[in-house]
Amino acid sequence: MTGVNRRKLLKGALGALAVASLTACGGAGGSNGRLRVAFPTSGAKESLDPHTSSLFVDQARAKALFDTLVGYADDMSVVPRLAESWEPDATGKRWLIRLRSARFHDNRPVTADDVLYSYRRIADPATASPARWQFAAVDFTASRARSAGELELVLRAPNFEFPSAWGAPATEIVPAGTTDFAAPVGSGPFRFASFQPGRPAVFARFDGYWEGAPNPAELEFIPINDESARVAALMSGQVHYAHDISANSASLLQHDDRTEVLAAPGGTMQAVALKVDRAPFHDPRLVRAIASGVDRRTLLDVALSGRGLVGNDLFGKGLKYYPQDLPQRERDLGLARSLLREAGAEGLEFELLTSAADPYFESAATLLGEQLGEIGLRATPRVRPSETYFSDIKTAGVAAHTRTAPLPLTTFMAQRMRGDAGSNNYTGYRSPEFDALFSQAMSTPDEAERARLLADAQRLARDNSGLLVWGFSDWNVAASGALSGIRAAPPNSLDWARFDRASLG
Repeated sequence: MTGVNRRKLLKGALGALAVASLTACGGAGGSNGRLRVAFPTSGAKESLDPHTSSLFVDQARAKALFDTLVGYADDMSVVPRLAESWEPDATGKRWLIRLRSARFHDNRPVTADDVLYSYRRIADPATASPARWQFAAVDFTASRARSAGELELVLRAPNFEFPSAWGAPATEIVPAGTTDFAAPVGSGPFRFASFQPGRPAVFARFDGYWEGAPNPAELEFIPINDESARVAALMSGQVHYAHDISANSASLLQHDDRTEVLAAPGGTMQAVALKVDRAPFHDPRLVRAIASGVDRRTLLDVALSGRGLVGNDLFGKGLKYYPQDLPQRERDLGLARSLLREAGAEGLEFELLTSAADPYFESAATLLGEQLGEIGLRATPRVRPSETYFSDIKTAGVAAHTRTAPLPLTTFMAQRMRGDAGSNNYTGYRSPEFDALFSQAMSTPDEAERARLLADAQRLARDNSGLLVWGFSDWNVAASGALSGIRAAPPNSLDWARFDRASLG
């Protein structure tokens, strides 16, 4: 370890111990059936409302308390959860969904009315759900419960990929009529015990869970924002699981027989979002100059310590519908400088927003600033608070680091690139041609033709959207050697942050 890393780890250890003093008397080894997991959080603004969740900790807590109609396998294909089966009509506009037998924590059965209420609430602009756009095309007047265990969802436009929407983050099913989430009732493996914003959340085993009672008697989410502090808390025995750790920490922990590193290869897109709806990046020549001036391989080797995949300015490398035949975009300093001259942007200065919200953002920002300096730009890293970073960059600044965990490609395209995606479209990209290609693909029943149309839409966005995807980082978490029953899994997949099958001892 370098001297800097030693100091950072010591600082983190002190922070972790301070947190531990608030959460427990004694270490995790004496937790008496309570599994303790450390996540970064958003502080006093936190809520257990699953339909407004945006951070990973929100999604992990929602997974513990609630359930969704479907989940995602590691490759983001759809697998059944509360929905036992489903089928579209010939038009792709009417979907029949059959529910499995499941109960909420208060012993009420999960019914079609609960699903309809949940999706109506998500689609309501007043809820401000990040999943709202998944259900924007649902005709809720025509949709109905055929019985307690069957429902019809009717769409205003065909969508043969609609089941992917049912497993997206913030699509959990809540009991019909729920408006208060201070002590929420769900159908997940754990039931609510206690929670205060910015403080630990404690959930208890739900013996009536449809997949069987979970192993841990209790699950406690410990808020530790600093990555090195999460690692220190794990190493000191204060927690059993540390979420979202850096490549450097992973290398350190691999040599410690008290812990285990679980790495999902290439699990997270690492990118810079250039806002093409405002100056200076409304000029496509400047966007192309930056794309040509970035050395993606060096960013991977340095910022990610070589742990990951080189990006090619598109989300979803390796997922279904990703265009595999794209040539890799390489650094071309001559082209970058020429484009800058054409745009009259030589010597341009701008802030590159970054944050400790991701362990790689700040080192990548420094290196990007150096690389862009070689083509005649001055990109100054500006660190923003991690607690509000991902909401801030929706409107603030002109360039910002961002990341996205794996999602079905069609979900990402709908939420982040389509013209009606609202503030979730971090770059402000608007293209009627892209929207038309995407809509045509969703209404195409033939999968091969749908794949061709989606590839064309992605190529168009790659050249014009302002999303510079420079890499895909491995997704690292770490666990105590005393913890079993969890595995390496990409974020948003069914097995990511799933603790009901975990065992201590």
